[in-house]
Parts: sequence; C-alpha cells; structure tokens
Amino acid sequence: MKQIALSALCLSCVYGATAQSTSVLDTTKVIALQEVSVLGTKATKKTPMSYSNLTKETIKKGNLGQDLPFLLQMQPSVLATSDAGTGMGYTALRVRGVDAAGINITTNGVPVNDSESQAVFWVNMPDFASSVQELQIQRGVGTSANGAAAFGASINMRTDNLSLKPHAEVGVSGGSFSTFRRNVRVGTGRLGGHWAVDARLSKITSNGYVDRATVDLGSYFVQAGYFGERTALRFVTFGGVEKTGIAWNGISKEQEEKFGRTYNPAGHVNPKAPANQAYYYPNTDNYKQKHYQLILTHRPSESLSLNLTGHYTEGFGYTDEYRTGRKLVEYGLNKFKDANGKTVSNTSLIRRKYLDNDFYGFIASANWKQGAWELNAGLSGNYYYGDHYGERRWVENYSEPVYPESRYYQDIGRKGQAAAYVKANYQITQALSAYADLQYRFINYRIDGTYDGYDSKRKKMQDINLNKTFNFVNPKAGLYYQIAPEHHAYASVAVAHREPNRKGYTEVSPADYPRHERMIDYELGYGYTGENFKLSANLYYMDYKDQLVANGKLSDVGGVLQENVDKSYRMGLEVMSAFKLTSWLRWDASLALSQSKIKDYSYHFSTYDKDWEWSGLKEVKYKDTDIAYSPSVIMTNALNFVYSGLDASLISQFVGKQYLDNTADAVRSLPAYHTLGLRLGYDLPLSLAKQWNVSLQVNNLLNTLYSSNGYIYDTGIQADGTTYSDVRYFPQAGINFLLGTTVTF
Repeated sequence: MKQIALSALCLSCVYGATAQSTSVLDTTKVIALQEVSVLGTKATKKTPMSYSNLTKETIKKGNLGQDLPFLLQMQPSVLATSDAGTGMGYTALRVRGVDAAGINITTNGVPVNDSESQAVFWVNMPDFASSVQELQIQRGVGTSANGAAAFGASINMRTDNLSLKPHAEVGVSGGSFSTFRRNVRVGTGRLGGHWAVDARLSKITSNGYVDRATVDLGSYFVQAGYFGERTALRFVTFGGVEKTGIAWNGISKEQEEKFGRTYNPAGHVNPKAPANQAYYYPNTDNYKQKHYQLILTHRPSESLSLNLTGHYTEGFGYTDEYRTGRKLVEYGLNKFKDANGKTVSNTSLIRRKYLDNDFYGFIASANWKQGAWELNAGLSGNYYYGDHYGERRWVENYSEPVYPESRYYQDIGRKGQAAAYVKANYQITQALSAYADLQYRFINYRIDGTYDGYDSKRKKMQDINLNKTFNFVNPKAGLYYQIAPEHHAYASVAVAHREPNRKGYTEVSPADYPRHERMIDYELGYGYTGENFKLSANLYYMDYKDQLVANGKLSDVGGVLQENVDKSYRMGLEVMSAFKLTSWLRWDASLALSQSKIKDYSYHFSTYDKDWEWSGLKEVKYKDTDIAYSPSVIMTNALNFVYSGLDASLISQFVGKQYLDNTADAVRSLPAYHTLGLRLGYDLPLSLAKQWNVSLQVNNLLNTLYSSNGYIYDTGIQADGTTYSDVRYFPQAGINFLLGTTVTF
C-alpha cells in the first residue's frame, strides 16, 4: 500500500513540475522554493519563542566527524555526551535537562524521532552535518511541528540547497584513537536550465576512547531536483550503516580502580579473573537505515506557498552480545545437567536482539502572507511498523541443540499518528504583533506478542497486548514588541502533551503503565542588536503535570527508564551574547541558569538484612527535590580570531553537578566539570581549486577527567540503615585532536 501511495505521489509531482515554464531561473528563486518545506514549522524574527539559528558556515567550522550533538553544545542549555567518549558512535544531547525523547527533531519537516522510543539515534546518521544547510533549535515547546512532542526543545534541520553550479569537494580528517573520516561531495550544477543533482559519500572509523567502543560508519546523501518558475520537485535520500562496539553499560568506581578508566564491561567473558587475564567477546550494535523524501513546493503567487512531502524510512539491525551468568528460563531454555551431573540453571550465552521497521507518511502545508497577516496551516499523517525479536546464537555447555534462528521473543509495534495545526501572526501596530497557534495530535499505539521479559508467575516470556489512543490539543499564543530598531521583547505561553514511549509499557506491569504528560511553557524574552554587540535573554517556566522523569536506571540495552511525578517544574534564565571587540576578534558566550524540581516525590529503596537477603521495600519521601540530569549551570565561551585566512577559536564549557536520580543525593551524582578546546582553520592558496582549507581541533585541552552522563545500576538500604549505591558513569576522553583538510573544486 505504501509503495502505491508513494508512486502516485511521484507521478502527480512530476506532472506538476514538468508543466512549468522552461525559462532559466535565478538562484534566489531556486533557494526560496527549497525553503518552503520548513516555513510552517520554523520560528521567524517575530515569533515570540526562544530559539537559535545555525548557518551552514557555522556548522562546517566544527565539523570534523563528530555527531551533531557535539556541534550544538555551544548553544544555551545544551549538553552532549558520548558512550565512546569521543563524540562519535552512540551520542546524545539534552536541552534544559530533557533528552532527545522530549525533543522534536525533523529534517525538511520530516520526523526523525523513532516512533516507539521517541529517541534519536545519531549513530544511524553519520556525518549528516555535512549535508545540513541550516539548523534551528527552539527551546521549550516552540512552534507546532510534525512528529514527536516537543517537551524541552525542537531541532529543525533543512538539508543542503541544490547547487546550481558544478562542484566537487574532497575531505579527509583524522586524529586520536585512530579516528579517520573521508568524504566526497559532487554536484552537476544546473542541467538544461532546470535540473540539478548533488551527492555525498562518507566513511568514519575510530577505535574510541573507551575500550572496544569502535565505530565503523558509512553514509550517503543524494538529491535530485527540478525547478520551474513557481514549482520545485526534489527527491532526497540519505542513509547510514553502522557497526559500533557496545559501550552503553558505563563503569563503576570499583571497575575503574581494577581495570582502568577506559574499561568496558560489555562482552567481558571472565569478569572475576584478574585484570591481566581478562578476555572479551566483541559485543556490537549493527544497523542500517535509509530515508526517502519527495518534496513538492509551489508558489501560486508571491503571498502563497504550498508544500507536499511524502516520506519513507526503512531500518533493520541487531545487537550481538555475550551475556554472562544468565538465567536459562529468561531465554526460553530448560535447565540441564552438566558433565558432573549438576543441574545448571544459569550460564553464559550469545544473544541477538533485532529490530526490523518501516515508517512512512505525508506532510502538507500552506503558507500565506498578506498585509498585516501571516498564516500557516499544516496536516500530517504517518504510520510505523516495528518487528522486535530475539535469537539465542550460542549457549555455553548446553545439552540440547540450540537453533540460532529460533526466536525466544517477538512482538510487533504499530503506531499511527495524525496531526493538524493552524498558526497566525498579526501585525497589530508597526511595533506590536500577536501570535496564535493551535495543534491537534492523534496517536494510536499497539504492541502485540511476547517481549524480552520473563513472567515468573506464568513461567513463560511476558505477553503484551497494548492498545492505547491519545487525543491532544496544544494551544500556543504570544506577543512580540519591537521597542526600538535595536531592541525587542516577547512573551508567550504554550501547551504540550506527550504519550509514554515503548519502555514505559514494556518495563512495567499493566497496573503500573505510565500516564501521558502535560506541560505549560511560559517564556519571556528580550533581544538587542547593535553594531558591535548582540544580546538575547529569556526567562522560562515549564510547569509539568505527570512529567515522566528518569529514575536513574537503564534497561539491559541502555534505554533510560522513567516514572510519572505529579507536579514538577523547570525554570531558568538563558543568555546569549556576541561582542565584536575589534575587526578581527569576537567574543561569544552563553549562560543557562536553571532550577528543576519535583514538588513531592517518593522513592522505594530495597532493604537487606545482615546476610544480604532482600527484606522488602522502604518508602522515602522528598519535597522539592532536584530532577535527575538537570545541571543548574551550563556556561560556554568562545573567543574567535579571524585574520587574513586564519580562523581560530578558544572554546570552553562549564557544566554544573548532575544528580543521577531524583533524590538529590550527592553520592548519586556527577561532579561539575569544565572543558577547554581549540579550533584552528586556515585557507591556503591553490590555483587548481576554489578553496583549500586545513583545520585542527583540540578537545579537552586541560585533560580534564570527567563524565557527562551516568546512571544508577543499583541502590538500597543495608542492615545498619546506611544506603549503598552502585553508580555507573561514562568517562569522556582526555586531551585529543582531529586534523582535517578539505579541497573544493
């Protein structure tokens, strides 16, 4: 069905495009047509929201192979982290303490967030920054968008403009930990006055800072387009293939002391042996993902633009893991007797957990501007199908045959979503404008089958039969006031709702299924733009009902587990500034001060007797306790020097203490840290090329030993009343460098 729908869309788009004028177009019109796909969701100058824009030039300066989260960490309230410690492979970001599951992320208006987990796996989009034309971060609820709910931020990416001039580019970079990136970009330029094709190929490999946290990543980006006088048709496809060494377990303090800071417990075959006798199985994550977008834009008049996008995302992959001391019943296996006649109920094994999924849908939008009015309307629908299953590839000393392709669990996730929005911006006076935005979201989520959890009462794998429907109405409104040519202010209030993700249902019993969340976001901002100084500042208060917050624990594949809390809030101040000190020196800075609290919170600790036998749960109540993963201070500085082909930046970031659960206990926290980096770029003369650039990036100049992420593996109360905590954290690399060169023809 989806193939038929997309084929019909292709035919209608091609017919519309070929009916256009055959006159040669100018570059301005072509670029304007390509921007239409994001007009409905992008914040503009008079949108009363808190946002930042990043141009292609800004992104390119820091792009030597690290994932996008690490290219965004100079923005207010942004924190990036990496399992491998290098900014490559499995990376993640948080904005205002909210992880990617609460951040709406789109490319050309198409949702990127996984429908079930709501997370974004940047590892499946390696070197994607090389194909981003512009990027906007909206902090808070932001404007209505397609896809997942924005509960902390939105990231709106628009891919490269089709180039109307022939070009070619070759880039190579490498550095610490045997990191090596190579990419090639080519473009035909204008063909026949109306056609153009661009392409990029990339390959990234690295050993990682953490042991065996290797990355082997490949990606591509291809687009082809036709441009008429008022109509454009673009086909965009991009994808990636990844094989990464699993490092999502983190390490404990005891493990660091025994094995060293770069120790990786994943695949450790004999963890009880001395460190010098350790040997490992190469636990890996393997995944392929392909994205297809067909984008039709049309401008019937200068005041009206229309967009229709069809999209399809295909994904398939698996984790390959050695697991020690596993219960046989949890893998659908019987106990057996070993060579000595002893009954074996636990043993080591190799498992694979698969995900085979499809995601497809459409987006339609209209944008109209006339006189004092600016209107945007949009409609979208999408459907997700995900097949989850697991296989036992090998079982140590098992007495019965093991069939590697037999499945010990399998469930199907299906999620259908539809959304519609209407936005209006009205210029009340020359200085004052009003903004209103109303969105409706429909979600139906089903899971059927057996999932990876053992039901000890029924003595079989857990059955699940979930069917949940949500209807959300999300209004937003605000005012923008141009105080003077250099000064402006704004205020807004916005409502958002969010449904629980897959783990919210599969990691608990039906009686404990989480509730959906609601948040009201209040924003108040001010901006100043002068000749040599620019400042933006905003206050926010995000008032939550039934917020799902991380409880400091992870699932066995690294997923963050969450729980509802009745009343909570996030509030803070965000400041961005740019000061042009001289014609060749500029100082950029950002500051985020915040307070994130749960008003009333209960945590149930396991208790143990003197023989370490479990003796029940003890409830401990907290008032106005801090929300996990929400540092109260994030500060960045960048001193930028530009002179005669040389571009140099000294960059620093300070991140305050992060609690790893919601008890505000310093024992279960990550200490504050400060990092310093250096970035150099120089344009060299080369007669045979348009540009030859050499770049050097030195990260963590001060060799700070820090961790930007962690979790609670276990915690409880001992017989003497004291609390013990098994804290795991993810060490980030010490001083390291990346050196690259790019030649453009």
